[in-house]
Amino acid sequence: MQRFRSHITLIVALLLSSLTLSAKGLFELRVVCTNDWIYTGEAFFNVMLTAGEQGASGSVVFSIATDKGKELRSLVRSYAIAPGEPCQLQFIVDDLEPGFYRASLYDDGALSKSFIFGISPEDILSPKDAEPDIWEFWAEGLEQLAAVDPEYKLTLDAKLSGSLRDVYVVEMKSWGGETVRGYWAVPKAAGKYPTIVTFMGYGAHAWAPSGNYYGDRAEFILSVRGQGLNQPYNTYGDWMCYQLGNKDSYYYRGAILDTIRAIDFVLSQTKCDSRCVLLQGGSQGGGLTLAAASLDSRVAGAAPHVPFLSDYRDYFEIVDWPASAFLAEARRTKLSHEAMYKMLSYFDLKNLAERIECPVLMGFGLQDIICPPHINFAGYNSIRAPKRWIVSAEKGHNMGTDPRWLESKEQFFQSIIKERLGK
Repeated sequence: MQRFRSHITLIVALLLSSLTLSAKGLFELRVVCTNDWIYTGEAFFNVMLTAGEQGASGSVVFSIATDKGKELRSLVRSYAIAPGEPCQLQFIVDDLEPGFYRASLYDDGALSKSFIFGISPEDILSPKDAEPDIWEFWAEGLEQLAAVDPEYKLTLDAKLSGSLRDVYVVEMKSWGGETVRGYWAVPKAAGKYPTIVTFMGYGAHAWAPSGNYYGDRAEFILSVRGQGLNQPYNTYGDWMCYQLGNKDSYYYRGAILDTIRAIDFVLSQTKCDSRCVLLQGGSQGGGLTLAAASLDSRVAGAAPHVPFLSDYRDYFEIVDWPASAFLAEARRTKLSHEAMYKMLSYFDLKNLAERIECPVLMGFGLQDIICPPHINFAGYNSIRAPKRWIVSAEKGHNMGTDPRWLESKEQFFQSIIKERLGK
């Protein structure tokens, strides 16, 4: 997903920026972001217009479509504005079903603005399609993982280590005997510490935690098989399509079990306080965060953002990628769509997340066109444990950098640390 970041930034900037329409006398058309564009029941949208030096007149069409692109309706408002003056138009919709929708605004036929909004996202229905043996399948995988000697190997990295923490490169054996790697930062001072395990995004370059900050916690950043630190040894090709159709050897079976091995690792370390192991990650890492919390009750809290790996049938109707990659691989291997979706159901968060026992804080970008909010909520709505969400209304897949999200996540972790450890 790393390779799409520049494209995502450009697309979101074009969608959300103000547009100058001097040819029609309209200087600016802007949609006010009310309620973070998330509504319960009635949704209202205030459109601010500003005329140029010649004044402006015309009409604005507010068109609504589902996130799958089905056109639903259009509302029309006319305007006549004196030179340099502002004008507000309001559009109200009160009968939409729970879901996410695309609003498109046209000024005299020209597209001026497009954005996603949501209606009662916690009431969205994403019917489960789990096979009867899904939990036996994962129990078998966990047993197989437990039978693998992890052979933990820690190598101190003097350049990455700092004044507060030592940083190590870790190697260990995971499911199937695969070697996976990560960075382990542990405080120099004696004691036991809350520990945060981070799972990276799809194809992300590995990064190390700082040795000069966060002396109050230990951190482990895992590279799952074939990615990050393991990419030089990758044998899985385009990871998400590896062994598509074969649930027993599909890429994400191993990758998800790698996350459990990461939890095994931190709990084996003397400075990790076993009462407070926290998980986080974005995109693929967000999906892995929820998957790990579904399979491992040792987790004290989970904070995914823009989570991947959920509701594949709807997912592939909403976005072009990764649908194009999955469908191309299915064609190449003559795998029917039904067989593909049946296999993917074993790795679908909407089928797994019901077993999460720890508190969850989820972040999502309302304008995300890689992991759209519909799939984020497919897994989230299956969670029975305490949960809440944070939205970045005008951001997309890059919402992980939103200061509000970062602050909320830190507060969430600190609340768990205080509850578990009294700190």
